[in-house]
Amino acid sequence: MTPDDLAFADVVTQRRLLASRSVSSLELTNLYLARLERFGPSYGAVVTILHERARADARRADRERASGRVRGPLHGIPYGVKDLLAVAGAPTTWGAAPYRDQRFDFDATAVRRLHDAGAVLLAKLSMVELAGGFGYNEADASFTGPGRTPWNRAFWSGGSSSGSAAAVAAGLASFALGSETSGSILFPATSCGVTGLRPTYGRVSRHGAMALSWTLDKIGPLARSARDAEAVLRAIAGADPNDETAFERPFPALRGRPRIGILKDATKKTMPAVVRNFKATLAVLAEFCDLVPDVAMPDLPYGAAVGTIVNAEGAAAFRDLIESGRSRELRSPSDRTGGYVAYATPAVDYIDAQRRRRFMIAAFERAFAGFDAVVVPTLPTVALPVDAPFDKSYPKYPGALDPISAGNATGVPAIGIPNGFGENGLPTGVSFIGRPFCEAKLSGIARAYQARTDFHKKRPTLQVAG
Repeated sequence: MTPDDLAFADVVTQRRLLASRSVSSLELTNLYLARLERFGPSYGAVVTILHERARADARRADRERASGRVRGPLHGIPYGVKDLLAVAGAPTTWGAAPYRDQRFDFDATAVRRLHDAGAVLLAKLSMVELAGGFGYNEADASFTGPGRTPWNRAFWSGGSSSGSAAAVAAGLASFALGSETSGSILFPATSCGVTGLRPTYGRVSRHGAMALSWTLDKIGPLARSARDAEAVLRAIAGADPNDETAFERPFPALRGRPRIGILKDATKKTMPAVVRNFKATLAVLAEFCDLVPDVAMPDLPYGAAVGTIVNAEGAAAFRDLIESGRSRELRSPSDRTGGYVAYATPAVDYIDAQRRRRFMIAAFERAFAGFDAVVVPTLPTVALPVDAPFDKSYPKYPGALDPISAGNATGVPAIGIPNGFGENGLPTGVSFIGRPFCEAKLSGIARAYQARTDFHKKRPTLQVAG
C-alpha cells in the first residue's frame, strides 16, 4: 500500500492495518500531519495543526494496542474538527478574525468522546466565519480565505464546514467533524464528493461548540463512506449533563427490503448532470429497494422559518460582537452588515417561526411515516465558483425543492453521499432523509448503495498552491 493509498483508505481498512501491526497509529498520524502541511493551504482547509497533541495521542494509542487494550473501532484513527469545537490549549477561532486568539481550557464533548474512543486529533479545520450566521454571499468568507474543493481549486468546498469536507476529500484526515444549522454538512459533502451525516437534533451534544442557533445546530461527521460516518456518529452520540438538549437514543437498524420515496419534482430546475446521476442512482437503488415515485414534501415555509430562527438566535449569540461594532472586522462584506439585519428580527416573527415548526414536524411525520427514507439530489448544481457571488452563480438552476431547509426545520437526520460527476469534473450528490433517530437506517441504505458503486472511492488529483 502506497502512502496515498493509506491516506485515502477508509477507517475499516486503516483499522485492519493497525490491528495487524502493518502500520502504527504514529506512522499514520505523521503521514496526515505532513499532508496537512503540504496540501492544507492549497484548499483553505486548515487553521491550526496540532502536532504535539496528535503525536502524543498516537503514541498512547500504540501503547494501549501493544498492551492488548483497544478502545473501539476508532482506536488510533486520526481526524480533524471544524474550528467551532473547543480544544484545550488550541485557538478556537470560529473562522472569524475577531476570535482569532480565542482559547478554551476544555475539550468539547464530541472531541472528548473521540479521545475516549482512542481517536487521534490532528487539526482544527477551516470554516466559514461564524458558521455563516450573518448571511455571507461569497466563498471568501473566513479569515483563512475561501475553501476550495480538491476536485477543482477554482470552485468552493461548500460551507460552513468547508475545511472538514476538503480535508477528508484530499486525504488529509481519516474523517472530520462538522456542524449543520441549515446545510453545513450536506452542502460541503456534496461539493467535495464525500459522505456527510447530519444527525437528528439532540443526537449529539453541542457542549463546547460555538452556538449559532440553539434550536437548530447539530454536530456530525464527514467521512469517506457511510460505514465510517456511522461509526463516528455512534462514538460521539448520547446524553450529556452539560447539554440538556442531548439525548440517549437507540440506533434502530434497517430490516428487510427498504422502502424509499422519491420526492416529487426532485430534479426540477437542476443541472443536467445532477438529473443524469440521480436517475442512475435510482437504477442502483431499485436493485435492493422498493421505490415509490412522486412523494410530495409538505408545502410549508421551511426556508423562511429557518432564516428567521437563525437571524434571531444568531443575533443573540453574537450580540456583543454586533453591539460593539466589531462585526465590521469580519471578512465577508455581507457579514459586516448582516448581523445588524439579524439584530432587527421582530420577536413576533421568531415566535411565529418556532410555532410553525410544530406543524412542519407533524406534517413530515405524516408524509414520510411509511418510508425508511426519501431520496433527493442534495444540491441542484455542482460546487459554486470561488470568484463569483453566490446569487450570480448558476441562475438557471435555483432548484424547485428545499429539502435541506425542510430537514433542518424539522430536526430530522439525513446522509449525503457522492453519486457521480458533472461540469468541470465536480462531484454531485444524493441525500437520504429519514425520521428522527433513524440514522442507522439511512446509513444502511447508503452502505448498500456504496457496495454497488465506487464514487466514494474516487480520489482527486491534488495541487500545491503556488
